[in-house]
Amino acid sequence: MKEHRPLSEKRKRWIAGSGILLFLLLSALAFWFAGRPLVRFAGEPEQFRIWVDEQGVCAPVLFLGMMFLQIVVAVIPGEPLEIAAGYAFGAFEGSLLCLLGAFLGRLLVFLLVRRFGTCAVEAFFPLEKLNSLRFLQTEKRLSFWVFFLFFLPGTPKDVLRYFAGLTKLPLRTWIIISLVAPFPSVITSTIGGNALGVGNYTFAVIMFTVTFLISVLGVVVYNHICKKQKQR
Repeated sequence: MKEHRPLSEKRKRWIAGSGILLFLLLSALAFWFAGRPLVRFAGEPEQFRIWVDEQGVCAPVLFLGMMFLQIVVAVIPGEPLEIAAGYAFGAFEGSLLCLLGAFLGRLLVFLLVRRFGTCAVEAFFPLEKLNSLRFLQTEKRLSFWVFFLFFLPGTPKDVLRYFAGLTKLPLRTWIIISLVAPFPSVITSTIGGNALGVGNYTFAVIMFTVTFLISVLGVVVYNHICKKQKQR
């Protein structure tokens, strides 16, 4: 029986680099052919609702794919899709679809980063963004901080979901955080979208205004946390 030799470090780096390159290529193709159209489509809620009605029972599955793509391809904004989900599916079903699709995307991102390391993150984000989160790698209360930053509106969740894989956070903990922490942010968007869908424009404006103000407060808190941690 032929003995299998362990892979050399050079071979391992080549495999990792090839995997990251393939991932980047697929992400770029996904964004170009699907990401841009779906964001434009979701930005027109009435047209999106018509499309959903035309797809019938397949619509929820297709939307799950949209949310999954939005999470994996970090350059695609999620807010238009969440609002469109509330508009087309209603607040309850729209929230469930957003949360499930996003969870599956976060799980894949976490596993990819665990496999390929920092290179997978730096491919999407500049070093200065990553440096603001370096404290998470040595933070004793890691689970609390990751949950809090995901729960807090206005934080750069696109960076956070990629950076989480670089920390010592257990996969089981990440699964719980991914399911629970984003709920408030998603539900406010889908409720606002649903209000637009039923013609309750006053409530929609109130909801989006409150969400915006909370997000601004979240940005201030997040910047304060990063500055304080950097001084430490």
